[in-house]
Amino acid sequence: MYDIARQPAWTAAFERVFALCDMQKGERIVLLSESGSRRVNVTLAHEALTRMGLAHEAVTVPSPAPAPGPIVRSTGASVALDDAAAAVSKLRASDVVIDLTVEGLMHARDTGRILASGARILTVSNEHPDILCRLVPDPTTKPRVRAAMAACRAAREMQVVSPDGTDLTVAMEEATTVGVWGYTDRPGTLAHWPGGLVVSFPRAGAVNGRLVFAPGDVNLTFKRYFESAVTVTVQDDYVTAIDGEGADARLMRRYFEDFGERDAYATSHVGWGLNPAARYEALTMYDKADLNGTELRALAGNFLYSTGANEFAGRFARGHFDLPMMGCDILLDGVPVVEGGVPV
Repeated sequence: MYDIARQPAWTAAFERVFALCDMQKGERIVLLSESGSRRVNVTLAHEALTRMGLAHEAVTVPSPAPAPGPIVRSTGASVALDDAAAAVSKLRASDVVIDLTVEGLMHARDTGRILASGARILTVSNEHPDILCRLVPDPTTKPRVRAAMAACRAAREMQVVSPDGTDLTVAMEEATTVGVWGYTDRPGTLAHWPGGLVVSFPRAGAVNGRLVFAPGDVNLTFKRYFESAVTVTVQDDYVTAIDGEGADARLMRRYFEDFGERDAYATSHVGWGLNPAARYEALTMYDKADLNGTELRALAGNFLYSTGANEFAGRFARGHFDLPMMGCDILLDGVPVVEGGVPV
């Protein structure tokens, strides 16, 4: 890891994002981390808050011990707060939570309670600071994301098709749509940095069809690009078949199976990326330990299909796939919003 003192741009990036979140003196700010968090980012967050004159409390919880069974990485399904009632109470009493946990609080069991208390959460993705620095939010992304949110909320149906054979239909009525532009200044909301995407959490039984993952699509749970075709069948939200002859299909089948829970196979959310600064080649440029893959989730024009936790359909699962697909058409009520992997 580089010497923090030699990288002033990193601290400046944290200051910029905290300013975008409108953090104010007098607010109760909690800097949440766990024992396994990326220490350089915790230090950078502390330095930025100090330089801005913002008082804050550091709350650190133990990282869960490695458990038998599937390895959980880069999922957003954190269990770090599951046995940390005192920490959760502090978070619920706060105005701002700067989330530096390893997996992040996107799909944690206690996130809804923390947001309902009025706190706003900024999840700083567990990335190398170079990645965070490259992807400091651009405020011009916000209106693009908000327009995509409005389109999703008004739609009755999403259809996703691709030249490789993808044909997926999502009933959008009663779906919960959220957008992330990389920062949040409103109580009761969560954003993650890097940002720049829109996702919808469909109601139960709303997702049906076929997904064909082609070489060059991305499996962010495994932090690798697909090297062989994999066809996934989805019926009433649930993955019912994974077909393919290569290692990609075998890895996915084994990972799903080993969780031993049906909801690991369920659809979590669907959406697309809107961040033009995100780089497709990012997975090739960093060691796996140095990235969380949020950049690829926000990559402009990718269709993001995810499995696992969907709190809006009453499902929580530790297993979670985030699977950005390239070159798709995404249509809302027949109107293209992404064509050939390019936002319209």
